[in-house]
Amino acid sequence: MKNNPETIFFDDFNSSGLNRGFWNVETTGNIYNNEQQAYIDSDETVYLSQNEPDCNGALVLQAHYRPGFQTPQGARLDFVSGRIHTRGKVAFRYGRVSARLKIPAVEGAWPAFWALGVSDDWPTCGEIDIMESVGESDWVSAAAHGHNFFGEAALVNKKYFQPPDTSADWHVYSVECSPERLSFYVDQELFYRITRPMVKFFGSWAFDNEKFLILNLALGGTYPYKTNGVAQPYYGLSADSVLKVQQREARYLIDWVKITALEA
Repeated sequence: MKNNPETIFFDDFNSSGLNRGFWNVETTGNIYNNEQQAYIDSDETVYLSQNEPDCNGALVLQAHYRPGFQTPQGARLDFVSGRIHTRGKVAFRYGRVSARLKIPAVEGAWPAFWALGVSDDWPTCGEIDIMESVGESDWVSAAAHGHNFFGEAALVNKKYFQPPDTSADWHVYSVECSPERLSFYVDQELFYRITRPMVKFFGSWAFDNEKFLILNLALGGTYPYKTNGVAQPYYGLSADSVLKVQQREARYLIDWVKITALEA
């Protein structure tokens, strides 16, 4: 990369409200991965806070316990949360995508920072999971999905934190997207690289297209369940975790998001 690479996009959430010129707030339609929350466009689930320690303003995605919440499609769920994306507003093809994040210490909470190809043909549009967590204190994961390498067959790796660091501390998560590789970093440490030959062994390279960004906080679902084995009271979400949600501890903080160009 250049010493001073061109900034393509930057938002530090240091304003009075979410910049809707950059971000769309998503509401739940179809429910995927057996997740236990509905996404709503509300100041209780998506808001900016200027009073968070160790940052100069932050976006907060907040989960709440709302028993019997009904989606517009008639599904009933007991939790609501927040999800935003830049589709139709901010896109990139190549570059380094970074965000400074603080994720909740709630087992079964499923915060993510990721990118999708702008077309609707998942998984061939390509998915890049820059950061995912299921609430375990010592690791986060990164992954890529595409044709013939998705779901359980995705290319995936974990970053393990060494004490005293935990996944619930502030960290900068990044992916560097180029025509030949995806390189994943936590706090500037490279911990996973996916190359074009690695992908083409399974299917087609899906990452030369325009992509948009997504930040969301899910609760429960397939990834938490296959990690913690909790089936009750909710799929992937224990009674202790429900209590933490009720106590407003399921808060996903985003200090800033940035896209910078790669060296030509």
